[in-house]
Amino acid sequence: MSLAFVFPGQGSQSLGMMAGFADDASVRQTFEEASAVLGQDLWAMCQPDADAAVINATVNTQPLMLTAGVAVFRAWTARGGALPVVAAGHSLGEYTALACAGSIAFADAVRLVRLRAEAMQAAVPEGVGAMAAILGLADADIIAACSEAAQGEVVEAVNFNSQGQVVIAGNKAAVERAMGLCKDKGAKRALPLPVSVPSHCALMKPAAEKLAAALAGIAVSAPTFPVIHNADVAAYTDPAQIRDALTRQLYQPVRWVDTVQKMAADGVSVIAECGPGKVLVGLNKRLAAEAQHVALTGLASFDELKAVI
Repeated sequence: MSLAFVFPGQGSQSLGMMAGFADDASVRQTFEEASAVLGQDLWAMCQPDADAAVINATVNTQPLMLTAGVAVFRAWTARGGALPVVAAGHSLGEYTALACAGSIAFADAVRLVRLRAEAMQAAVPEGVGAMAAILGLADADIIAACSEAAQGEVVEAVNFNSQGQVVIAGNKAAVERAMGLCKDKGAKRALPLPVSVPSHCALMKPAAEKLAAALAGIAVSAPTFPVIHNADVAAYTDPAQIRDALTRQLYQPVRWVDTVQKMAADGVSVIAECGPGKVLVGLNKRLAAEAQHVALTGLASFDELKAVI
């Protein structure tokens, strides 16, 4: 069996999300490392009785989800779990994948995603941008609707998550116009998303410039296993290409459909979601139906994965 790991991004966080790993020493150690880097208690932040508004703030969600994914990966490998032959991450999850592959040191990755979140929020004041999920409409029709709706503003298809599920982002008014046009073209639903930042569209270019400057100041090395990048569905070993892919990711679409289908075409037979939640498993089952899919949501799920690889 050929194993791939995929790492979730924003939207998979929830209070109590690490309950299935609470007894694991490597998980707690990973959270302690990240908490020391940021000067705040990330483990307390995601407990069942914590404040949901705190973990849902972009500046907290990004380092929290990175830490959770790395923690689960470390717990898996500490128990003798096999390394993947390839990995990918959805948006923010790309940083988690690179950290697990040793391309970026964990402490550097934690600092980097905190800066990324701050730069994204600073690039577009709250209320100016928006994102929406378009369900049940062909990609080409969504792209055409965005082009028609722009009218001098920004609205773009930014997350190709699965067939019939695409997220658009941009200026709020343009997104609203595009939602209406998508419905006119036959979309089953057009749902505004509860986010404060319009990720992966041209409005993020100022944030990408800040990110590029930060990336230039940290060590990046070839990953120990291939990591497929969101922006161009390619894996790189050259540090300059990795930095460039991470920078472009901020204002170019997440090509998740192509990513998972590439894994399947390359012979991956088991795809494990490494981190809290089951969002990616839900998408991946539709994109690679012949593969087996496992969500690593607790220590008990490690046995489930070992049984199929």
